[in-house]
Amino acid sequence: MKEKKKILVIDDDQSLCRVISYYLSEEGYIVEVCHEGNRGTGLFKKFEPDLLICDIKLPGRDGFFILEFVLSEKPDCPVIMITAHGTVEDAVKAMKMGACDYILKPFNKDELKMTVAKALQMSALVSENRYLRKELEDKYAFENIVGKSPEMEKVFRLISQVAPTDLNILILGESGTGKELVARAIHYNSPRKKKPFIAINASAIPENLMESELFGHKRGAFTGAVSDKKGKFQLAQGGTIFLDEIGDMKPELQVKLLRVIQEKEIDVVGGMEPVKIDVRLITATNKNLEEELEEGRFRDDLYYRLNVISIKLPPLRSRKSDIPFLVDFFLKKHCPEGRITGVSKEVMDVFEKYNWPGNVRELENVIERGIVLSTENVIPADCLPEKLLIPQEKMRKINIDWPEEGISLEEVEKELIKQALEEAENNQTHAAQLLSITRSALIYRMEKYGLK
Repeated sequence: MKEKKKILVIDDDQSLCRVISYYLSEEGYIVEVCHEGNRGTGLFKKFEPDLLICDIKLPGRDGFFILEFVLSEKPDCPVIMITAHGTVEDAVKAMKMGACDYILKPFNKDELKMTVAKALQMSALVSENRYLRKELEDKYAFENIVGKSPEMEKVFRLISQVAPTDLNILILGESGTGKELVARAIHYNSPRKKKPFIAINASAIPENLMESELFGHKRGAFTGAVSDKKGKFQLAQGGTIFLDEIGDMKPELQVKLLRVIQEKEIDVVGGMEPVKIDVRLITATNKNLEEELEEGRFRDDLYYRLNVISIKLPPLRSRKSDIPFLVDFFLKKHCPEGRITGVSKEVMDVFEKYNWPGNVRELENVIERGIVLSTENVIPADCLPEKLLIPQEKMRKINIDWPEEGISLEEVEKELIKQALEEAENNQTHAAQLLSITRSALIYRMEKYGLK
């Protein structure tokens, strides 16, 4: 059954109070009335209404005093002020103080009902927004970045130090290490946390649409631009924008991003004037940007602008002491009812021996799979993907005949990639698994060595 909303009416006109009470009671509201400002504050504390309707002109304490009291006592409570035609200026003053709306005397039943319904609806939306924002803040709190290894302790310290600042942050790490999670943790622990966090993957958007996605466009700017569209930087106004896979950004767009950082303004596609923006920029990449600089694929001036502070996320294979904590975290996250309480000792042994090319994301996927497949209260080994169960002694040993002049490491890597692609019949995902690297890392190396 829907909970009835409580409304307090404070007005010295007793006949008007009776009319308001009658109209609102018809709508299913619980109504209390009061005729004096002096008594109004006490009744408000006792009745704890969801909405206050208050006349501005009252004997004793006036409506402005009541409004100020309510906003300090219960800021979430919407207040509707009643005023006469000749005192609209007072109503405007009340709105500036924090009242959500006002109604002019005389008013009819429908006007009253509509104003009350709108105020309560807006209050519900504000409460829901606050709840969802709190959920987000909890979800991206430090506690959700799991790890007690020295490598992760260093990451936590850096996040704590940089979150309160407005510095540009560059997050480095392989795919699946949690770069976006760290970016969100920085945002939701910063002074900008009540403003938007907008994430965009630079490698996931077609090159011809990237500028429009970032900076927005005006109607008619290009074929298909049938209306104005705000870009990600405008949507993030006052908050944080997270640019993932920044290493994949084309040189032409790098120039435009550099200008955004320097001038704090964007050029909307098809626009006449630059638009000022106020955002914090966090970027991330799984590439070695210093190598990209040497190869001329990334601008050095942009790199130094982005890399004010860098946070290096360790791969899971270098912090295997964190695996038990991560397993416990993912079990509680994906099986909150507690049906699965852990993993078998055999599974934990497999986890600690496996190389985890997909890092924490891969571990989470394996745990999710195990929860679905397991009929026991723990995840057994037969619920694991086959590739995790290949015994180490069955892994092929590479025998190398070492020539006197030595071997080029790059040539060895190139040859291994060619063999993996041949073995996988040019299936890049399978080839990456054979090499225990991510698909994006394989593609990067294929481009590096000119392999198609």
